Amino acid sequence: MVAAVCLAAVVAGCGGPGAGGAAPSAERTGASAAADRGVPRPAAAPLVLPGPARAEEEAGSEAVARKAAAARAALETAARWGLARPPLPAPPRPASRPELFAAQGVKLADGLPPVVYRVPTDERIVFLTVDDGAEKDPEFNRMAAELGIPLSTFVADYLARSDYGYFRRLAAQGDAVNNHTINHRNLKVLGYATQREEICRQQDQLEEQIGVRPRLFRPPYGEYNEDTLRAAASCGIEAVPLWNEEAFPDRVEYRYEDQRLHPGDIILTHFRGTDLWPGTMPDLLRKVVDEVTAQGFALARLDDYL
Repeated sequence: MVAAVCLAAVVAGCGGPGAGGAAPSAERTGASAAADRGVPRPAAAPLVLPGPARAEEEAGSEAVARKAAAARAALETAARWGLARPPLPAPPRPASRPELFAAQGVKLADGLPPVVYRVPTDERIVFLTVDDGAEKDPEFNRMAAELGIPLSTFVADYLARSDYGYFRRLAAQGDAVNNHTINHRNLKVLGYATQREEICRQQDQLEEQIGVRPRLFRPPYGEYNEDTLRAAASCGIEAVPLWNEEAFPDRVEYRYEDQRLHPGDIILTHFRGTDLWPGTMPDLLRKVVDEVTAQGFALARLDDYL
């Protein structure tokens, strides 16, 4: 009778090794057994699909639903900020910055930083740059962040020093804070030593205030000479971007007669408020995004290309 009970227990899997039962299987001594003991199972490796399968997955109903939801969110965000349509997404940042060569929009000289009005690219991208630093409108930062608009800023210390925290917050959003001198003077009429002080002191100030030493420099008013470029190079500047368009809250002014954007164009605007022009900083950004989008361009980050 006792033997029959033991035999039944073994057949039912109730017996352990000490009772003469079968040893646990490999599966029961692995992740499954650990989970049974209350220990979390190790995370499964992510599934890597080959090209055709990945395309099929992306075209599946769940992927289509995700894309539709993202499109609705983009429309809602654009409408909330008063845009005619959502901005076009920029392409992924390049693996390396494009090589510059002497052409329309690029001026090169041996040993000096290049002066760039237009980045050489075939992509339908343009770049928004914002100068000076007088107006510090948090709604402008929030609008740019919510719409995914990349900016490159060029800050003059005498205008920014009242609240460098504003520019630190821009930098935290991924927007570069670059050099626009200490006092925003016309460098072209100054000697080399004074130019170098204006540029290098602002390099030091921005490194202290923002935590990054700028690679890009824009001379105030776009005025420069060879001394300017030599001084900038001595301070660690790698490129001097200027501009082909200037944006205001109510208009965009173009350098060329066709009055159109071109791939790689750099757009200039300023941190200014209603005391200096007819609109707010969000009004300005709305005008730029609507103009750029209507012409079939996306806004990209200048510092990724220069």
